[in-house]
Amino acid sequence: MATEGESSGVSETSLGVDPTRCPLCGKPNQCAAEVRRETGVEQPPCWCTRATFDAALLSSVPEEARGAACICATCAQGGTQ
Repeated sequence: MATEGESSGVSETSLGVDPTRCPLCGKPNQCAAEVRRETGVEQPPCWCTRATFDAALLSSVPEEARGAACICATCAQGGTQ
């Protein structure tokens, strides 16, 4: 991960949220929509279109990351962080 003043090559929101990383564990979230946005290459439907996210999991996402970064498949399945 880039340190302050360096560029990771990945865009971040104005609040410093990296849309390519899970807001719960910090690992890559493999969001197909974000890959498409970053690369311009069409992607197959994202894994998350077939996933169920319970309310408790969604409420654990930090406020600044809501709507800005996707939860990864491991966290979505209740994996360890």
